[in-house]
Amino acid sequence: MTRRFTRLAWTAATFTYLLIILGAIVRITGSGMGCGEHWPLCNGRLLPPLDVPTMIEYGHRLAAAAVGVLVVALAAYAWWLRGAESGERDLPSRTAYVAFGLLAVQITLGAITVRLSLPPWTVILHLGTAMLLLATLLVAARGHPRTPPSWAGLAAMTLGFVTVLFGALTANLGAASACLGFPLCNGQLVLTGNYLQHIQWTHRLLAYALTGYVIWWAVRSRVRDAWYVVALVAAQVAVAGTMVVLGLPQGLRAAHVAVGAGVWAALVLVML
Repeated sequence: MTRRFTRLAWTAATFTYLLIILGAIVRITGSGMGCGEHWPLCNGRLLPPLDVPTMIEYGHRLAAAAVGVLVVALAAYAWWLRGAESGERDLPSRTAYVAFGLLAVQITLGAITVRLSLPPWTVILHLGTAMLLLATLLVAARGHPRTPPSWAGLAAMTLGFVTVLFGALTANLGAASACLGFPLCNGQLVLTGNYLQHIQWTHRLLAYALTGYVIWWAVRSRVRDAWYVVALVAAQVAVAGTMVVLGLPQGLRAAHVAVGAGVWAALVLVML
């Protein structure tokens, strides 16, 4: 029975990862208000007219509904397994309940984001909660580590999470185009420009710091899987550089979010 729980947790985690990418596509294409200010209905209807922005936003909501069903099923199944007289030694992780709580927060933030017409702070919190939900589902799927996580690994996760949040801040405040050129910002190491440039530059500095740190961590820990994280971080920096040089095309912006979420997932899995 716990194998079914594990498969369900992996499925929920996969759908959550896809939901994060769909959320990025909604933002990148400007489809956040594709369903108007109505929630949970779309333009006041269950099945709205499907122009392109509405289709993108409605697809995102349907994916969110699928994640909701999976997380609720996971928590219910965990509760049933723990209460059943199954005689199994390996009971499912209680993180399924944490995932259920994060789901409730995520739904609330989604409703607030739509009602307030997409203020940046709610969009950033919405993404941060989605990343925490993804991490929690991965823990539920893999189980808690037999030994406590190392401080070096926890530091890598913290740095990765902060970098993701600053990336969301950069995108949602319109700072993505504030720095021209790569790897420097407008050819400068010490900036003299406006606050948007400083936000963009801070995000880049965090990404550079994460790159150096995960390389050091992989060498120090001698954990083979840590090098997968290094490869993903390197790919993320490459995507970011190409995206800036080519003028922020939508496809590369979506890829940037997808690889970034992959980096976060990889950090969690290596810790486990």
